[in-house]
Amino acid sequence: MKTGAAFGRSIKFAGKPAGHCVTEQEKNPATGAKPTGAVDEASAARAVEQMFNSIAPKYDLLNHVLSANVDRLWWWRAARRFDALLKQPDAAILDICCGTGDMTMALLKRRPRGARPIVAGDFARAMLERGAQKFSKEARPEGAPYAVPVEADALHLPTETASLDLVVSAFGFRNLANYAAGLAEFRRVLRPGAQLGILEFSEPGGLLGKAYAFYFRHVLPKIGRAICGSEGPYSYLPASVGRFPAPPEMLALMRAAGFTDCAWKPYTFGIAGLYTARVPLGSA
Repeated sequence: MKTGAAFGRSIKFAGKPAGHCVTEQEKNPATGAKPTGAVDEASAARAVEQMFNSIAPKYDLLNHVLSANVDRLWWWRAARRFDALLKQPDAAILDICCGTGDMTMALLKRRPRGARPIVAGDFARAMLERGAQKFSKEARPEGAPYAVPVEADALHLPTETASLDLVVSAFGFRNLANYAAGLAEFRRVLRPGAQLGILEFSEPGGLLGKAYAFYFRHVLPKIGRAICGSEGPYSYLPASVGRFPAPPEMLALMRAAGFTDCAWKPYTFGIAGLYTARVPLGSA
């Protein structure tokens, strides 16, 4: 499902498509997500892609069950944070690592009729196909805001430099094989003054944190196995959250990538949170 004609006036392609040749950097040890068996960035990316393609049919059900539907509130709050920008009809918006499209749908609810389509990108085709059944022009009511599905690698976005007003990623950034490279790529495609939003899990502290850690590491994988028939992806989830930078470290990475006004807003006692930042005005 490599599509892009509907980008039209909003975004022009440039750069590397999903499935590009492996670079020397990607042969380096993974500096982001590291699924079991991954030895470098390229193998980590392949493992993540295969894993999410395998669980796509049950992904939505698992998310809602495992979070007791709190995930819907997180998407709504994240979209609300960018409400003013989303209401601008000509805003160029990318939801990368869009998965099955729940974040995309939350963004679309705040877009006016006739607005420029949101671009929803993911490199896991099975996930993207399910998302398109929700947010594509064909799936939406006549005249309603919609999104264009595009197979895309977050580390090599098929987008011109300084062409976007907003990049959002919900529960997908954590799965990138190189966090610094991902932030640098987001910085590349955003215009001066544009905004970034990354919704991600975190590990809360205190007694709640200990209780949640027990659920996350011991109960959640068993529920995942019961629903989708495999424990692996839901054993990977807590491991990936544990490996992900804590908020102060993540904010430092964002600043190092050239972003300003970097902030983190915890959701639900810090189980999840929204990272936000801007590209400085007047920057190249």
